[in-house]
Amino acid sequence: SLINKYPHIFHENNNAHELEHSIEVQLPFIQIHFQKKIPIVPILITTDQYSECQAIAQALLPYFSHKNLFVISSDLSHYPRYDVAQKIDSETIDAILSNNIDKFKTVVKNKGNINNLYTRACGKYPIAVLMYLTQYHGSCQYKQISYTHSGNSPYGSKEQVVGYAAIAVYATQTEKITFNETEKKQLLQLARKTIEQYLKNQTTPNIDFSPSNLISMPMGAFVSLYKKGELRGCIGTFQSHEPLWKTVQEMAIASATRDYRFEPLELDELNNITIEISVLTPLKKIDNIREIILGKHGIYIKKGSRSGTFLPQVYDKTGWTLEEFLGHCARDKASIGWDGWKDAEIYTYEAIVFSE
Repeated sequence: SLINKYPHIFHENNNAHELEHSIEVQLPFIQIHFQKKIPIVPILITTDQYSECQAIAQALLPYFSHKNLFVISSDLSHYPRYDVAQKIDSETIDAILSNNIDKFKTVVKNKGNINNLYTRACGKYPIAVLMYLTQYHGSCQYKQISYTHSGNSPYGSKEQVVGYAAIAVYATQTEKITFNETEKKQLLQLARKTIEQYLKNQTTPNIDFSPSNLISMPMGAFVSLYKKGELRGCIGTFQSHEPLWKTVQEMAIASATRDYRFEPLELDELNNITIEISVLTPLKKIDNIREIILGKHGIYIKKGSRSGTFLPQVYDKTGWTLEEFLGHCARDKASIGWDGWKDAEIYTYEAIVFSE
């Protein structure tokens, strides 16, 4: 255990958690997300030394992978006025998003002459541990999900507010993820069973297996349906806050019933349908189309409110050149014209593809 391996860093003290509410705030979300009992390791960080935060991060680094969920709990500012809280918190958030620990330390140390500002982040040292972890990892990026403060609540005081933010960390160079044959089979069978039940009575079946940690992770995915080798439906999402198995269920239903290019699937067609699942890596924005490797990369083109995508396997089925790949996606998917990709945002991604 961590205590046995690093007795100079970690100590067991159950009393330390008795009056600490932060874990109670997080537990319901963890329980709902995983939908099963999972082991947790609550760590209360009491140091006020950044050197000790570094040591903690080094001890935790072997566990910092897609197999484990790290949740860092902290409020932001305490207790500025309503009209200055957002400015203060945005400075702290920007420092976190920069993934620059020195910038973060400078920002949270500076209270300026702001009236009643007690702290910029009560959990600045746990946040520092996370930032050391992401720097050691070397390929992480922060993304702001949400922000508010107590002054926005109808019950909150405008004179003294507390700031809150939700920030996620994701890998910019995704760890190599591989699904074993059992996991592939479970997801494919789940997609088929989900389509069948939904076409019968518009309900979604409960899963009849215990999902592994990998397929319980939130990941983007597309579900493609083929009938006698021809596409019969394909819908997906690049990002999901749901477990992968649940995303597969949702995309399976959407592909069967809501792909505008096709009539909704009929139940008597299902026996002639082959299901293919594509699990996606995070999007990566590119500056040069020569970064695209045909057959390996899918593309996502975005211009204003319009967007379109081709999965990597589209190239295998068409044999298009790079310019044709981009042109067809821009014209046929994003509806921005054949040359629309030239002044659009272009992203690449990879897909782990398996089928029945």
